[in-house]
Amino acid sequence: MENSVPYSNTDKLRLKQLVRSLGPGIMMAAAAVGGSHLVASTQAGAIYGWQLAALILLVNLFKYPFFKAGVQYTMGTGESLVEGYAKLGKTYLWGFTLLSIFSAIVNTAALLLFSASLLGYFIPFEIATSVLSGLILVTCLIILIAGHYKALDILSKTIMAVLTLATLTAVFIAATGPTPLTVVSETPSPWTFAAIGFIVVTMGWMPAPIEISSLTSMWLKSQRRQQHVTAQSALFDFNVGYIGTALLAIVFLALGSLVLHGTGVELAQSGIGFSHQLVGLYASTIGEWSRYLIAVIAFFCIFGSTITVIDGYSRVIAEAQRLLQHKTHASPRLFQTWLFIVSALALAIIVFWAFALMPMLNFAMVMAFMTTPFFALLNYILVTKTPLPAELALGKKTRALSIVGLIYLFGFLALFIWWKWLV
Repeated sequence: MENSVPYSNTDKLRLKQLVRSLGPGIMMAAAAVGGSHLVASTQAGAIYGWQLAALILLVNLFKYPFFKAGVQYTMGTGESLVEGYAKLGKTYLWGFTLLSIFSAIVNTAALLLFSASLLGYFIPFEIATSVLSGLILVTCLIILIAGHYKALDILSKTIMAVLTLATLTAVFIAATGPTPLTVVSETPSPWTFAAIGFIVVTMGWMPAPIEISSLTSMWLKSQRRQQHVTAQSALFDFNVGYIGTALLAIVFLALGSLVLHGTGVELAQSGIGFSHQLVGLYASTIGEWSRYLIAVIAFFCIFGSTITVIDGYSRVIAEAQRLLQHKTHASPRLFQTWLFIVSALALAIIVFWAFALMPMLNFAMVMAFMTTPFFALLNYILVTKTPLPAELALGKKTRALSIVGLIYLFGFLALFIWWKWLV
């Protein structure tokens, strides 16, 4: 290994040591596999069969360098991506902060509502959705405040392990079980004008908005304070998490293709409605016993996203506030304050403004989608302009992939603007 960084052990780490270092990459995966996988990937398989499989893999490939930038920048400089944005200028930092606050509150509210609706499957009596949302929120806060980073680390690994095993089991059962009754003989093509909206939204959010890279960066900073992390172990952790999310997207697409494709069932438009529909259709296709298997998959998928989103966004907002106030060190109390602010406002939306949640969520999705190319560009600028050790710097192949990725992201943004407002 040439030009080893000062904190890196030049001896090759054993597999056991690498596995022990897993953390921020798995949390990123847990945050990413919510709506983009459970809903979008499954719907893609249900509507178009296997036609979008290659495109989903390509999208994950094109976004790879920009998510990886969070690890490269933090390991190479010891700073978070948020600190990098601050160095580019206060305008960038303010824009990032305001977008993060809005996204944190609205996404947390949506994920809490989603989690509560799925939790209802396991309760034999009826409880108000707002009460279930509050119970899930309290559970998340207790875990995060009592256990801090370590608790989230352990929980994310557990959730991803259960989610992966349960989903693979479900796909195996679907592949080897009775074939669904085919009602629609002709599969629609995704390469038509009518499909642009679905393609743009699905691909734009696969595996997640690039702003999630700043969350990964903050988790990596927390991990480095608690254990020894090398460039090799950090990149290994990131690759496991990122490649895992890409493969899980294909697994969920397979689930939709094997269980729902060709049945002629009209799919629910909302994520909550579709998840309930998926559970019911799977039970009717494979057997009633499988209802809880799919419900477990759906719940863990969304709960994992909920707790990681609450933690990650609170960390980056607290970090942004520290930088805007020109403070040297971040206070744990500031992070906890934002935990409660985000949580309280998200729960307030569910209790008092549930009717406005979908419009706010749609607005948040559009904003995140439209800002994703610009965050990708910022991440690219940071890792190319910052002097990094050789093992963390962009190579020629990764640099070329980054350029292609930027063309893809800005191209999709132009397509979205054309489809949304100009047609």
